[in-house]
Amino acid sequence: MNKTLWFKEEKLLAWTGVLGVVMALLCGIGALLYGVEDTPGKGLAKAFSFNAALGVFLLSTAAISPLSGMKPKGKAVFRWTYFTLALYSYFAETVQHARGVNPRFVEDGSAFDSLVANGFAFVALLLVVFYLFFAAQFFRKRSYALQPEIVMSIRYAMVAVLLSFAGGIWISVNGGRDFGADGNLIWFHGLGFHAIQALPIVGWLTMRATMPAMAKRMIIHVSGIAFLGGLLAIGWQTALERTLAEWTLLPLAALAFFLVVTAAGARALLEAVRSTRAASAASK
Repeated sequence: MNKTLWFKEEKLLAWTGVLGVVMALLCGIGALLYGVEDTPGKGLAKAFSFNAALGVFLLSTAAISPLSGMKPKGKAVFRWTYFTLALYSYFAETVQHARGVNPRFVEDGSAFDSLVANGFAFVALLLVVFYLFFAAQFFRKRSYALQPEIVMSIRYAMVAVLLSFAGGIWISVNGGRDFGADGNLIWFHGLGFHAIQALPIVGWLTMRATMPAMAKRMIIHVSGIAFLGGLLAIGWQTALERTLAEWTLLPLAALAFFLVVTAAGARALLEAVRSTRAASAASK
């Protein structure tokens, strides 16, 4: 990807992501000062993790948005919608956790707490719907023609993100992250969002490497399929109401899948470095 494409035309989303990271740091300081229990003035550790995750997600989305191939009007709708939804999400998470109230699942709360929770549920739904629209753009020929290697990797990342959104819906229906005896939905929900950082980087590295086109595609497909395989293994283990801390088939399979992703990324990095050195030496 050319350097000029990073965050091009998406400064608003990028700065909204930076805001989330800053708010996460402030919440982290608050958690250190006041504790992490769900009581007024405390519980900010959960707001820290949410704000940081959403902030990084928005930064990643802003980075790849120029490759979506969307027309200016479509980009504007997505940009301003996500900006508004993100601000509400930051507000609900930070304010409610600071008050010791769960922003999603209210028990014996005030009318204000119920209003925020209902609004949060609606916002979460809109976040999914509009991201479906965004993700669909990368499966069009117009997007693929811009940077084939990176867009190919982004397609896998979009599938992983949508699985994570499904995990979020699962948490909402379940009424919390704890599932059954030992299952924890947060891993399945949260991990897939990191595909939007990891997999496009693999595609970008293959683009910079002087490798046969077939070898580049192989690295991209292997890393993408392995990431999805690891995520599905985690989801399956959770659906069985079992912890990931077991030395059993599914957790070990998930670990193996993500090691494959790491190995594919390392291969792409090595080839990109070699190609850069060879080009530098040839120019002297």
